[in-house]
Amino acid sequence: QVQLVESGGGLVQAGGSLRLSCAASGNIASIGNMGWYRQAPGEQRELVAGITSSGTTNYEDSVKGRFTISRDNAKSAVSLQMNSLKPEDTAVYYCYAHVAELRSFAGLVKYWGQGTQVTVSS
Repeated sequence: QVQLVESGGGLVQAGGSLRLSCAASGNIASIGNMGWYRQAPGEQRELVAGITSSGTTNYEDSVKGRFTISRDNAKSAVSLQMNSLKPEDTAVYYCYAHVAELRSFAGLVKYWGQGTQVTVSS
């Protein structure tokens, strides 16, 4: 079994910054892509940023230039630095990781964190 534990959400004023962190643990052989989705009330979950195991990144258009994703492969961790936050960034943020488990033939399986609330006040 694999667990993803997130931290770093909270309440911030518009223009402020937050840093989200997520660490994977458990029966891990290797990790492929990692990243972050978000889901605002009444909206579908959307991909915010992703990063491959080699460090290639991609971002949703509205966060380009404001958010930076990074990962620490040694710690099985991914982070999201969010600057110049806007009220429309308010959502529950979920980290994900594609994980190959030890002693498993299932290949890469997508695991999710529990979600962390980010609220940006105007």
